[in-house]
Amino acid sequence: SDVCSSDLGRRYGAPDPDFPDPALINESRVTLTACLNAATSFAYIYDFGDDWQHRIMVEGVLSGDASLKAAHCIAGEGACPPEDVGGPGGYGDLLEVLRNPKHENYHHMVQWCGGPIDPQYFDLEKTQRRLSKIKL
Repeated sequence: SDVCSSDLGRRYGAPDPDFPDPALINESRVTLTACLNAATSFAYIYDFGDDWQHRIMVEGVLSGDASLKAAHCIAGEGACPPEDVGGPGGYGDLLEVLRNPKHENYHHMVQWCGGPIDPQYFDLEKTQRRLSKIKL
């Protein structure tokens, strides 16, 4: 499960019935707007097994069109790594293999991840589709 911690000490995420955490605020009961208005930064941990840790700095919250019902991304950089790649170390290993078509694991890894990966590519449309599911 993913967890987001604000600089105010609040932790948000999906409760895990096998590992109850009374300090965890159920993410389904909080809007993104409420979180952003209260904090200036977040630590975001995605996939505890792979341990992707991100620091998100809130540079500003713009008041916008009240009819907007979803967050919007205006720019970004870098591709998302494949699921279950093994965290930052595993992703680095994957990219190293994919840079060398003569590597013994090259064809296996291309097949595993569904094709070549351009780590610099950012898909704004795909990002926006994912953001459209987040409650403001």
